[in-house]
Amino acid sequence: MNSTIKTGEQILPFQLDNSNIRGRIARLDGVLSNVLLQHDYPLEVAGLVAEAAMLTALIGQTIKLRWKLSLQIRGDGPIRIIATDYYGPSKDGEPAHVRAYASFDADALKEAKGTPFEKIGKGMFALLIDQGEDMTPFQGITPLAGGTLSSCAETYFAQSEQLPTRFEITVGLSTTADEGNNWRGGGVMIQHIPDASPLMAKPDEAGNGDDGLVIASDLLFDEDEENWTRVNMLLDTVEETELAGPLVTPEALLRRLFHEEIVRVFDAQPLEFGCTCGEDAVRSALSIYSAKDIKTMTTDEGRVTADCQFCGAHYDLDPATVGFEAETK
Repeated sequence: MNSTIKTGEQILPFQLDNSNIRGRIARLDGVLSNVLLQHDYPLEVAGLVAEAAMLTALIGQTIKLRWKLSLQIRGDGPIRIIATDYYGPSKDGEPAHVRAYASFDADALKEAKGTPFEKIGKGMFALLIDQGEDMTPFQGITPLAGGTLSSCAETYFAQSEQLPTRFEITVGLSTTADEGNNWRGGGVMIQHIPDASPLMAKPDEAGNGDDGLVIASDLLFDEDEENWTRVNMLLDTVEETELAGPLVTPEALLRRLFHEEIVRVFDAQPLEFGCTCGEDAVRSALSIYSAKDIKTMTTDEGRVTADCQFCGAHYDLDPATVGFEAETK
């Protein structure tokens, strides 16, 4: 394994041979801080964005080089959108990149009751995979269900992929005299290996989850269900301080949790915060608009401005240089 990777910025794949279960364990410290501290999110919004970023990192580790995986959580409540992107590395050994943002109604959020998740309201959990040019993007959508974003992801994999899946995630804001405010996060994802068990539930059959959605226990028979239950009981013993670190390394945590399951650990994937915005990208986005449309976007100072929702970068452009009419000159 690459020993130069900091344990605070990595995704570590593993397999439990005795249980026919695979998984990933992730630690995100600086990544979450870069995602969140440049935004003035209320704490409950920031916590959901951090959880979504953790989910994206854990799920995204399996995509191929240069692919992009996105999560979109949309609801009819005051927290309207949480969007995340995971960009696969350009080549082996290079870091993957994660970015995330949220859109919310600040006034309605102050008045709303319930948990942060309940303030998303009714809506959808969508997973999208962009495989690059000339390839049709993959998209899967399931309802928001279960009370957390992690449970939504579990429902997605059970309902759409027919894969028993479990997430255990902790995120939080820590404050130290030396470093000030910093977000820390840790998480484990486990998943039953598809070829190890026949599937009991069918896509058109009702499951035992909320509103008849399929859940992990609907997908397993006998011995596989025993293995799944046992490993979940072991994962139930994890403590938040173990997940988020930094005192316990990911490898040591896996040994502590699953020492009787024959743990195999694979090469870790380094991870960084990264945004793909730039002036060229802004110009490309504006290229669909006519000069008349661009005029409506022009400020009193005679400029077209745009802000990146992910990283907060500000762009100030001459209106004569953007739009499809400018492109054809």
